Amino acid sequence: MDTTRTTLIDQMDIDSPDGMYALAITSDHYIAARRRIFKQLVESLLYENIVISACSDTNEYSVWEILGTATDGSAVTYTCKGRRHVTFGRIRLFTEPISRTISSQLRGDQSCTISAEKTEAISIALFLIEVGANAGIDEVQVVQFITELEQTLINDTLARYIRAERHIEVQNVQDEDWESVVIEGHPYHPSYKSRIGFDIHDQIDYGPEFAQWIRPIWLGVHKSKARISHSLHQHSPSSNEWLREHLGESVLSHFYSILHKREMDPAAYVLLPVHPWQWRTTLSSVLASDIQNGTIVLLGSSEDKFTAQQSIRTLAHRTHPHLPYVKLSLSILNTSTGRILAPHTVENAPRLTDWMQGILKKDVYFQKELRTVLLGEVAGVAYDNSHRPEPVKSLSYGVLSCIWRESIHPYLEPHESSIPFNALTTMDVNGLPIIEPWVRQQGVEHWLYDLLNTSVRPLIHWLFAHGIALESHAQNMLLIHQSGIPTRIALKDFHDGIRFSREWLAEPNLCPLLVESSAHHQKVNRNSFIETQEPSEVRDFMHDAFFFINLGELALFMHEHYEVAERTFWNHVRTIIHNYQLHFPEYQDRYKVYSLFAPKIGVEQLTKRRLFPDDRMHIHLVPNPLA
Repeated sequence: MDTTRTTLIDQMDIDSPDGMYALAITSDHYIAARRRIFKQLVESLLYENIVISACSDTNEYSVWEILGTATDGSAVTYTCKGRRHVTFGRIRLFTEPISRTISSQLRGDQSCTISAEKTEAISIALFLIEVGANAGIDEVQVVQFITELEQTLINDTLARYIRAERHIEVQNVQDEDWESVVIEGHPYHPSYKSRIGFDIHDQIDYGPEFAQWIRPIWLGVHKSKARISHSLHQHSPSSNEWLREHLGESVLSHFYSILHKREMDPAAYVLLPVHPWQWRTTLSSVLASDIQNGTIVLLGSSEDKFTAQQSIRTLAHRTHPHLPYVKLSLSILNTSTGRILAPHTVENAPRLTDWMQGILKKDVYFQKELRTVLLGEVAGVAYDNSHRPEPVKSLSYGVLSCIWRESIHPYLEPHESSIPFNALTTMDVNGLPIIEPWVRQQGVEHWLYDLLNTSVRPLIHWLFAHGIALESHAQNMLLIHQSGIPTRIALKDFHDGIRFSREWLAEPNLCPLLVESSAHHQKVNRNSFIETQEPSEVRDFMHDAFFFINLGELALFMHEHYEVAERTFWNHVRTIIHNYQLHFPEYQDRYKVYSLFAPKIGVEQLTKRRLFPDDRMHIHLVPNPLA
C-alpha cells in the first residue's frame, strides 16, 4: 500500500462511502476504468468520423493516429491499435493503452531538430481539448462532455471496487439480482455511467451495482394538478383498490390520517411514490410553492423495500416481487440523457400497453410458438405544471412522475428464470463469461442458435406482421431460460420505446390516440418520437437498438471468447429471418419497405451529439452485416 492510500485510509472509516471512494480511487480499478472509457471514447470518435486521423492496415490489425495540437502549439499524436469488424463496421481497439506522442522543436545556433516523447494517454480532458480544435468540436459542449466522462470514471471505479470486494458467485444469481451484478453499462456510449447529479454517497445509496434497499417516499398530489392514466384492465392508481394492493391497509390508513389532520379530503388526491433523491434534491425546492399551499403533501414511506435496476430510475419491489416495478423521475443526466419522465409519455404508457397486449393476445404465432411476454406499463401519474409561469416551466417539467410496470415474476413458469439480455456479454470476477456453464453444457453452436432463434423472431414478427419496431436494447429485453436453455423473451419500455408509421400498421384503426409531446420536449430530445412518416426511421429504430447494440455486442463477444466467426453469427441471423419470411409470405410488402437486408442502415451518432450542437438528428450510415 502506498503512502497516499495509507494517509487517506487513516483519516476516515473505510466502510463509509468516503472511505470506499478513497480506497477505490487509488486502486488499480481506477486505471482499468480509465482505460475502458478512453477505449470507448476513441472507438466512437473514429467510428463516427469526428476526429482527424490516419489509418494504416496490416493483415492482423489497423493502427490509427489521431492528430491534435497542444496548448503550446506543439503537434500531438494519439496512437491506438485495433480492428474494424464485419459487425456494422464497428471499430474495436485492443487492450493495450492508447499512447500520446508530443513533438517539439529544439533550436540551436545552427540547426533545428524535432524531439518526440511517447507516453500512455492518461488524461481524457487533455485528449479532447487537444484533438477537439482540429475536429471543430464545440468548446462549450466539450467541457460538459468531459464532466460526464470524468464522473463516469469515478462511478465505474467504485462499482469495480465493490464487485471485487464482494466476490459474488454468478451461479447463485437469480432474476432481479442480475441488475446489480451487471455493472458494465452501455457498451458503446463513452459516458456510460455518468449520473450527473449524484455525489459519492448517492452513487452508493442508489446505484444498482450496490444493491442497497431503497424506500420510495409517497406524496399526495391534488387531482387538479395530476395527469392520471391506467390500463383498461387495471384499477386507477387513485382508487382505494389500487392503493390497498400497493400500500396495505395500515399504511394507507396512516397516509389518509395525515391528509385528514390537514383538513384535506383524501378523495381529492392521488398518491404516488417518488425517488428519495428526487425529493431531497429537486421536488422539495422546485415545487416548494405547491407543497406550501397543500397541492402536494408529503406523506412518508412504507416499509416496503426496493432495489434499483440498471436504468437507475426503475425500482424492483423486493418485499412483494409480484407487484409492479416503479419507474420514477430522476433529474440526473446519464449516458447523456436526462432521466425525468415526460408527462405525455406517462399518459401514453397504458394506452400503448393495452394496444400492444391486445395485438399479442390475438396473434396465434405469438401465443403458441413464441410465447412472448410484454411487461405492460399499466398505470401512471404525472404532475401537471401547466399553471406555472412560462419562463420557469422547464424547471418542473417531468420532475414528478411515476409509471408502474408489470413484474416479470407472475409470468415465469416453474423452473424458468430471467436475465437481462446485456448480461449475456459480461464477465464474472474471475474473468470468465457468465454464460460459460451454459455454453459448455449445450455446445457453442447449439446454444447460440437457440438464443438467436428465441430472440430474433419475436422482434421481426412485431415489425413485419404488425408494423411496430421496438427499442429492444440492453436491459429493455429479458431472456427467459431454463438452466441456461433459452425459451422465450420478455420485452419492456413502451412509453417512448416503440416506433411505427401509421400507413404500414397491420390494423391502423386499432392504434390508440396518443398525447402529443410538448414543444419543450421536442426541443430537448429530438430523437424521442413514436410515430413517423418515414418507414426507414421505423426499421433503423429496431436495427440500431436490437441488431446494432444487443446482437452486435453478442457477435463481437462470441467471436472474442468462443471463436465464432462474425460472418457465421450473422449468417445464423440471416437464416432465421429468411425462414420466417418463407413461413409468412403474406407480409411481402413490409419485407420490402422494412428490409433488414439493406446494404447500409442509419445508426445514431451518440458521441457526436455530445460534441456538436444538437440542432438536428445525428445519424450516419454504416454497413449492414445482414446485407
